[in-house]
Order: sequence, then C-alpha cells, then structure tokens
Amino acid sequence: MAETDTPAGQPRKKGLTRRQKRRVSRGVQYAVFVAAVVAFAVLADWDQLQNQFAQKDIARQMFPDVITLALKNTILYAVTGFAIGLVLGVVIALMRLSSVGPYRWLAGIYIEVFRGLPALLIFIFIGVAVPLAFPGTEIPGGTYGKGGLALGLVAAAYIAETVRAGIQAVPKGQMEAARSLGFSPARAMVSVIIPQAFRVILPPLTNEFVILFKDSSLVLFLGVTLEERELSKFGRDLASTTANSTPILVAGLCYLLVTVPLGFVVRRMEAKAQEAVK
Repeated sequence: MAETDTPAGQPRKKGLTRRQKRRVSRGVQYAVFVAAVVAFAVLADWDQLQNQFAQKDIARQMFPDVITLALKNTILYAVTGFAIGLVLGVVIALMRLSSVGPYRWLAGIYIEVFRGLPALLIFIFIGVAVPLAFPGTEIPGGTYGKGGLALGLVAAAYIAETVRAGIQAVPKGQMEAARSLGFSPARAMVSVIIPQAFRVILPPLTNEFVILFKDSSLVLFLGVTLEERELSKFGRDLASTTANSTPILVAGLCYLLVTVPLGFVVRRMEAKAQEAVK
C-alpha cells in the first residue's frame, strides 16, 4: 500500500526517515572522499614527487644540523616570544580590567592595534623602525632578542584577551572570600584569582605557543646569520643549494615533531577540563 494509517489516524507519508537520510548523507560523503583519494593516487606522478621531495641522500645531509641548529633556534625564538608575551599579556589583561579609565583605554588600543596588524609588519618595525628611532640602541640578545620581542608583542595582544576571559570566568565569590581573609585586592588577584584562571586558559595558551612556533619563520625578515636560522630558513637555503624540495619537506616534518604532540596535549587538557565541569 502507498500509505497506512498511524495509531493517531493520520496517513503516513512515503519517504526516508531522518536516521536513514543521515546514513545516506554519510555514505555519500565517504564515497566522495574515497573517490578523491583514489583519483589522487591514480593521477599523481609519484616518481616526480619522490624525485623532488624524497631524496634520501639530501635528507641525510641535513642531519644533525636540522635538529641541533634549526629546530633548536625555532624553539628558542618561540619560547622567548611566549615568555615575553605571557608577562606582557597578563599586565595588559589586568589593565583591561582596571577601574582606572586610562589603563583600560591603553590596553584596548594595544590589543586592537597588535591584533589588527600582520605579524610581518611588527617584525619589520622591530628590525628597521626601532634602530632608526633610537640610534645606537641595541636590543639584548641580538637577533634572538629581536625575534622574541616581535613574537612577544604580537602574542601579548591575544594572550591578554585569553587571560582576561580566564579571570572573568573565576567566580566573584573567590575574590570576596580572599578579601574577607584580609587579602588586599592586588594580593587576592595574584594569589587566588590568577592561579585559578590559568587552570582554565592552559589549552588556549598552549595553542598560542603552537602559533608562535610557526610564526617564528618570520624571523628571517630581521636578517639572520647561518647560526641563527630557524627551520623554515634552513630548509629554504638548502632547497636553493640542492635545487630540490626535500629540505622543505624535512623542515615541515620537524615542525610537526613539536606541533602534533602539543596538539595532543591541548586536546587532553580540554577533555579533562570538560570532565571537571561535569
């Protein structure tokens, strides 16, 4: 029969149920994905790809310098930038939450400016504008200091908003309880509120470090020596020398050595935070 009566006396229309529609949709998506993979596997010139990106002899020549020099420098730039950004970001977040109007305005302007400008412009500003504006002034640490400062200035704008959100997520009763114990507002913020806020914002802070780790490739615009090269510059230089893209692939894999484990850590922290809320 084309249709039957339901217990309520209403005719049942022909067609797929919602569950069946979801299954069909999922099946179509899987089919499209498999078709794309098969097409890539069949149409790609694997010999050419191997010749250009997977030369074992060239890859072996990159070690151990790609680890002991390029990866080490990349981590150093990122850690320095994150440390500067974290300290400056906490200060800006507290200014943003301050009852003093000029502090809030300055913090708001800083956040909007440094979030709105491309990171590349900040590196150029540090490398060119600062020496012109302050002749004879040297940033401590040379290129490492300049790179860390540029990364830190950019990161501080994002970290400030993350820290501010974390502080506001702490129940107001925590501040009131600390004040009832005789804590001053500043001591209560440092000893009670901020530690609790950091438990909440650890995942986004870790994500910010991953972003800084990748943005460290912009250090090349400051002008680096052979001993100061990070992964991206190291891979590009060798690719130019060998006329082959294998160094680029190896450099990319070295990035993944750091970013993939950090991504796993972030997901674990987010899962634990959700379990704690439940």
